[in-house]
Amino acid sequence: MAKPTAMIVAAQAEAAEAGASILQAGGNAVDAAVACALVQGVVDPLMAGIAGFGSASFYLPGQQFHKYLDFHAPAPAAARPEMWEHLIEGEARDGYGFILKGKVNDIGYQSVCVPASLKALHAAHVRFGALPWRDVVAPAIDWAERGWMVRPHVELFWSDPGTMGRAAVVDRLTFSASGRRLYCRDDGTPKRVGDLVHNPDYANTLRMIADGGSDVFYKGELGRRIVSDMRQNGGLITAEDLAAYEPKWFDPLRGSYRGHDVTTNNPPGGGLMLIEMLNILEQFDLAGIGHNSAEYIRIVCEAMKRATVDKDNAIGDPSFVDVPVAQLASKDYAAEVARNIVAGGKIEVPRFNSGFPSKDTTHVSVVDRDGNCVTMTHSLGMPSGVITEGLGFFYNGCMAVFDPRPGRAGSIAPGKARFTSVCPSIVFRDAKPYLVIGAPGATQIAMGVLQAILNVIDFDMTMTEAVSAPRFSATSNSIDVTNRITHGVARQLKADGYEVIRSPYTFGIAAVHGIRIDGDRLDGGADPGHDGLAIGV
Repeated sequence: MAKPTAMIVAAQAEAAEAGASILQAGGNAVDAAVACALVQGVVDPLMAGIAGFGSASFYLPGQQFHKYLDFHAPAPAAARPEMWEHLIEGEARDGYGFILKGKVNDIGYQSVCVPASLKALHAAHVRFGALPWRDVVAPAIDWAERGWMVRPHVELFWSDPGTMGRAAVVDRLTFSASGRRLYCRDDGTPKRVGDLVHNPDYANTLRMIADGGSDVFYKGELGRRIVSDMRQNGGLITAEDLAAYEPKWFDPLRGSYRGHDVTTNNPPGGGLMLIEMLNILEQFDLAGIGHNSAEYIRIVCEAMKRATVDKDNAIGDPSFVDVPVAQLASKDYAAEVARNIVAGGKIEVPRFNSGFPSKDTTHVSVVDRDGNCVTMTHSLGMPSGVITEGLGFFYNGCMAVFDPRPGRAGSIAPGKARFTSVCPSIVFRDAKPYLVIGAPGATQIAMGVLQAILNVIDFDMTMTEAVSAPRFSATSNSIDVTNRITHGVARQLKADGYEVIRSPYTFGIAAVHGIRIDGDRLDGGADPGHDGLAIGV
């Protein structure tokens, strides 16, 4: 068999296959990533979709183009900093959102921010796509119409009871009549592994988008139906919100790690956290300390904690918050933090009035035969549960992660995007792409991507090995570990004064998907904790 000259990795096999078919038909990495993302919204409907948000890196060497497309969903113009201050009950332990009375920020019409994903996908394709837009949308229409089978990770997510005070996923599935009809059995319980899901409403919606592009959603017939539904049910989104939305292109945020150049996204994405953690950990001989030893986990977790504190205090939408990017990305600041870690310091991560971190996002990485690279993380947040009757897709639930306390980096404001940990990234070696990587996983995204990068660079793992190795995280004062971190290591951490919280699952802490480019060899890794696939073409 000939060595592949292109590759796609995604968290769902159907989506990866759709992207691969686009590459085989002569499409480029942008075509493949967009087609894959649209299929992901069909076959993993609570993870992502056209009414979501995200961030994507585009490296197109033939055009000397390397930028990031930011499509974080902004708060509607009707949102106000103090609108929910009186409803605060607490903050999730992992920092992923606030718990309010009635969960008004977490589920239902008021939890929805302005949909951003479709506008971004269409904009990227218009600028760089090689195949016709209709051809790129066609695989998603096909999967929605002929149906797809519930996979193990889908069932697992649908059974999530709502950890850390969040609404249960079954409540999101059943919030709308369409959700009950599409995703539940006759007895009202969520569909199980092997059950079929047919979504003709979404197929029709996608046909309209195939014909009319994103304008039909933001300014046309679909937009009118969206706004009518929002108005009738107390939602905040207006026709003006939809018509005004535009994704934004930015130069990469740049860093370095052990002689490799790293590019990632800017705030409100999680790239600054990733650069900060890499800078701190560059101060340590991690290979000498030993992979996933107690001392290794202690050091990496203290770096994670510092980045988390800095995120909570200072990182937000730069259109609204003066983010100290230069300081947090500096090697001097990292060296200072590292000295504290060497001295045995423990960083305190405060939580307001404070389960296992949620996983509610998806990812695709693509490299094509011309060396074009796309890495995209997109999501619904924790989905709102809202489906406009007849349209077939869930809206995002992005209002849940805003801080309902005014005057903070993450406070609510009209037009403001909330922080997310999404950090699609490209690592360069000798000025050429080496790792094209990203992950879903809520607050754990940067933590998972970080560990996979360390696994490749410090421990010489293949991409498959890197995404498959056991992971851990610290986004609070506790250390979360998956069930393949040994009990002996956990006991050593406890003896050092850490609370260690063990997940019953052998996977988790994001779900990293990436491609390693080793000369002319493409090495793809799909995290085994999801249902995905790496396909060489």
